[in-house]
Amino acid sequence: MTEKTGTFVVTHAESESAVVRDVDTAQVHTLASNPGLEVHDVLEATVVPEPPLEVTWEVIDVAERRAIDLVDSDLEPTRHAADLAAEAEIGDLVKEERAGTGEIHMFRVPEGEVEAAARDVLEDEETIARAARLEAVRVEVRRSADDGVVSVRYLPD
Repeated sequence: MTEKTGTFVVTHAESESAVVRDVDTAQVHTLASNPGLEVHDVLEATVVPEPPLEVTWEVIDVAERRAIDLVDSDLEPTRHAADLAAEAEIGDLVKEERAGTGEIHMFRVPEGEVEAAARDVLEDEETIARAARLEAVRVEVRRSADDGVVSVRYLPD
């Protein structure tokens, strides 16, 4: 039996089963049962394949469990974030560490595509995986249609 310890994000959850994704390798593990997990939960855990076929997995240890809160904010990006994004080409990602912990990611999009870009970020599973890697518990998406800027704030609390 090969156990695997890592950081996992719950991508799908039903009463009888769940699917978790390793945030470092992107490997997906289908759990044979759901030990009370919900979509967007992040686990620092150990999983093992279930015999005899070893196609489903079981969570055998959870060191930490936290939820990632996705927030579609009605606030605009900070002036600093907008200024940083304004220096970038459309589509280029600008990253900046926050004072303390976390990161802010900013990018510009073509005129008229700000809402769609913000929605894509909120619906993308990789947003949650990135938050888990950054040890964030809150992801706040801000946008400015006037500037064509979307900022994604990965916050520790």
